[in-house]
Amino acid sequence: MAAGVQARILIVARDDVLAGPLADGLDRLGWRTVTARGPNAAIACLADLQIEVAIIDLKGGGEEALALAKRLKAACAPRKLPVVAIGEPDPSLFTHGFDLTLAPPLHPAQAAMRLETLVRLAVAEEELELRQETFADRGREIDTPDPDVSPYRVLAIGEPAPQFLALTNALRDQGAEVVGAFTAYTAFDYLHEKTFDAVVLWAGENTQEALSIAAGLRRNTRLYHTPALLYMQRESHLTISEAYHRGISDVASPDTSERETAKRIVELARSYRRGATLRQGLERARSSGLMDAATGLFTRDLFAAHLARLAQASRVRNRPLSICVLRVAERPEVTAARAGGWLDRAIPQIGSMIGRLVRVEDTAARLGPEVFALALPATPLPAARAAGERIAAVIGCTAFEAGDGKPPFVLEFDIGAAEVGGPETVARALEEAAFQAAGLKAS
Repeated sequence: MAAGVQARILIVARDDVLAGPLADGLDRLGWRTVTARGPNAAIACLADLQIEVAIIDLKGGGEEALALAKRLKAACAPRKLPVVAIGEPDPSLFTHGFDLTLAPPLHPAQAAMRLETLVRLAVAEEELELRQETFADRGREIDTPDPDVSPYRVLAIGEPAPQFLALTNALRDQGAEVVGAFTAYTAFDYLHEKTFDAVVLWAGENTQEALSIAAGLRRNTRLYHTPALLYMQRESHLTISEAYHRGISDVASPDTSERETAKRIVELARSYRRGATLRQGLERARSSGLMDAATGLFTRDLFAAHLARLAQASRVRNRPLSICVLRVAERPEVTAARAGGWLDRAIPQIGSMIGRLVRVEDTAARLGPEVFALALPATPLPAARAAGERIAAVIGCTAFEAGDGKPPFVLEFDIGAAEVGGPETVARALEEAAFQAAGLKAS
């Protein structure tokens, strides 16, 4: 790790056979790593660095490596620390405290994609706990869903080649329910009708068709998180790196046994289902009766109370916290729409769009008739401003009805952002962001 650069990933490994190439690849992708050779060194790293994920190489680690996951999590509490095992997929590893198992050889692009998901799930889990506390203070509960314990549902897409059929049978042996689709059209019919925990794509003779299906998953907000494993032929012009960068979650070939590949798919499905349960819990806050009636966002008072709790938690968990304020910008067509009452009619749609455009762990609020705010946990200032600009850009591409035969009007936002330094600076940070959005300087 370069001097002065903050490490995000802790790798615990006795040697560099697997850890060395992985660390080098993650460093190049912006996920700075630090390597520890044993448990004591790993615990020391957690005390000194702001580690977001730990990766443990199980090779040669024995019971000590299995016990380490729980030790690392306890050392970081109350901050949630995802712990990844590099080894043969095994459902029992979850009981030892591992959040995910990745089979070697592990490509850095694959690891980076999965790590991003794990970090977001950890932040979402923290947010759900904090949101439950905020709502409990107001006499309401978030009715979190019970974990889904039904068999994992897998959609297998591709021609019925012998290897693909063998993999389907291996999945059923693992207890998964498998639905087969021979074409992309049939596959997306199934995906829109039912919920699947994982998708298997048989590349066969046509790799591009499999990749187009993966791209379709990533373009669909409902299917975005669904993991996809690409089952490749022995020889293909597609590189593994390209596959991961194009939205594939894992890659297997006929050289990999069907039993091992099936275990990897089940591991993908388990991780996906855990994330889906968390997202459902956070979404259920909308039906609490405490939200702004017009937009479904947090009200000003509820946002202020939750922001104070977020600030306290960010200090305890050693995570950044930022605020972004979006204020409808003054333009002649907006002034006319306001005078005619058409802006008020558009506000519910605008609020709904903001609620859909933020991450599930973020808190979106309506502070005033035309002012919105975002609380973004585990987010530094530049990323918070980028989030506000992205939302403003999407809404800026939407035309709203102006009535009386007038052309539709579009909205622009003035944006302000600030990072919260601690609980005592919450009001100051919110004021600073609001003044930026108003084109003023905070006093």
